[in-house]
Amino acid sequence: MKVFFIGFGQAGGKIADRFISYDKRTNGGSFRAIAINTARTDLMGLEHIPYEDRVLIGQTIVRGHGVGTDNDTGAQVAFDEIDIIMNAIDRKGVGDTEAFIIIAGLGGGTGSGGAPVLARHLKQIYREPVYVLGLLPAPEEGKLYSYNAARSLATLVKEADNVILFDNSAWKNEGESIKGAFDRLNDEIVRRFGILFRAGEVGNAGIGEMVVDSSEIINTLRGGGISSIGYALSEIVNAEPESEIEEQTGFLKTLLRRSSESSRSSEPSIPVGAERLMGEDKTSRTLSLVRRAMLGRLTLPCDFTSASRALVLVAGPPNELDRKGIEKAKSWVEENIAGVEVRGGDYPANSRYIATVVLLASLSNAPRVTHLLEVAKETKETAKSIDEQNTLKMDESIDPLFD
Repeated sequence: MKVFFIGFGQAGGKIADRFISYDKRTNGGSFRAIAINTARTDLMGLEHIPYEDRVLIGQTIVRGHGVGTDNDTGAQVAFDEIDIIMNAIDRKGVGDTEAFIIIAGLGGGTGSGGAPVLARHLKQIYREPVYVLGLLPAPEEGKLYSYNAARSLATLVKEADNVILFDNSAWKNEGESIKGAFDRLNDEIVRRFGILFRAGEVGNAGIGEMVVDSSEIINTLRGGGISSIGYALSEIVNAEPESEIEEQTGFLKTLLRRSSESSRSSEPSIPVGAERLMGEDKTSRTLSLVRRAMLGRLTLPCDFTSASRALVLVAGPPNELDRKGIEKAKSWVEENIAGVEVRGGDYPANSRYIATVVLLASLSNAPRVTHLLEVAKETKETAKSIDEQNTLKMDESIDPLFD
């Protein structure tokens, strides 16, 4: 799938940068990206997006120092300088683009405020769908971050064709700081979305029997609203060693991260989250992986039964992919979600792992989002109360002057 990533703000820029890194490592050529920010240092810290594709906005207001957590200013800057942003997108080239994906942390100022403005303008100019990959702040980041996220999300749902969420709090390890977890969380994001958005491409391993192309992804996300992604991985027992060429270009090989513990073992290393499934035939293994993907940790914790549509993708060596297993998995998903539209297929890849991605689209029950909106409402009411109290105190101090 030809995807144009637009990293908006610090978090968005870093993740877009990682998608380009991944695309280069796998010789994909399917992804292009630009990064937009109000902070010059954040843009300078990127490694893989070319300098000419890093767009600094708001210089007359914040002079390259960022807007902090003020998403009102972030939105205003994006609105005032939307022509600069659109020119950068046109300069990069959108001729074969099949979807735009805006990536933004929703708790800060630049991405939180600017992403809805950009989504609106992209939809006015282009016919391709506009999706948002939004990162929800963890509660310990503060109520202001939750307030910003709720405001931004409420607008994005109206402006974008779909909003796929990643909840930082659901993925942070106990005792781990958010700042310390950023690199690991970004890897988790690229791992899941990288597989999904590379589906349908013709690689060294050939074409799948049940191809999932860009139209399948677009049709799954067409209902709008909020979506989440599940993921599961297993090692193929007694798999043939990969050749040197496969090590360099294999899709899953380059994508999956090894854990430090397993690398010290005499056994072949297994990526974090992978399991060795023994004693199962291909059909049972495929169904088991899809169940694990849905019942395990989703990018956004939610009631998966409330999904309106779903897409199932199984990636791995061609001889390990099973059409019957995929069909059974699709039927199982259909039985367990509110909607009846379940698409699915395979993606052949040179690897000794099988990965499964399940896209759950247009959810109607996500407790994390509900809680976020409640916190935002409380924060707004508290701020209003403080303003009223300050106004009352000011009135009391002024009144005697007019006696």
